[in-house]
Amino acid sequence: MKLAGIAAAALVPMLMFATNASAAPQTITYKLRASAVGQTSDFTLDQGVDASAPATVAPNGAVKVTIDPAPNKIPTEAGGRQVREIKGLALRLPVPANSKFTSASLSGGAGLGGTPSVALQGNDVVLNVPGPIKGGADFELPTVTINLQAGGTGTITTKLGGTSYDAPGLTFTAVVVVIGFPINAAAKGYPDPSPALTTTTIG
Repeated sequence: MKLAGIAAAALVPMLMFATNASAAPQTITYKLRASAVGQTSDFTLDQGVDASAPATVAPNGAVKVTIDPAPNKIPTEAGGRQVREIKGLALRLPVPANSKFTSASLSGGAGLGGTPSVALQGNDVVLNVPGPIKGGADFELPTVTINLQAGGTGTITTKLGGTSYDAPGLTFTAVVVVIGFPINAAAKGYPDPSPALTTTTIG
């Protein structure tokens, strides 16, 4: 079973972010690990990411970070296997140092197969999309807005979550058909390297 091909093709639509005039697009490389039916496969995935935040903020002032995903499509086939659906997508966005989380909200989104949610979990803002999103379906992840309160000094640097396979920033399950049977292929990964998406100077 070609898990690398299955997981990579299933994941590609999930993380392509739309451009925003407030920041230059970047290409992020995720290290990913997919597991199913006792097999594990490691691979990498390059993807474009854009994020928006103010360049400066007064001490203890408000900072708004916005991530606006572009419309995309789930593949119908990957690695020679039918992709039945994607489900259980979770994307982690750490609360930056020198800031305090105040709120997060979602807007827009389409074709998600279920109601997405966003919430603070530990020190991460987590976007959850339960799905299922059917293979071949068009979809658009919701826009994520994160509101922060700046500290008194320093910089506020936003990054994507995840530092290892044991502490992933992205997880999801692809349901693929193998010899007529649906199989859950769990994938998890982290950005390596993990560059700054935005930097806001306090002062």
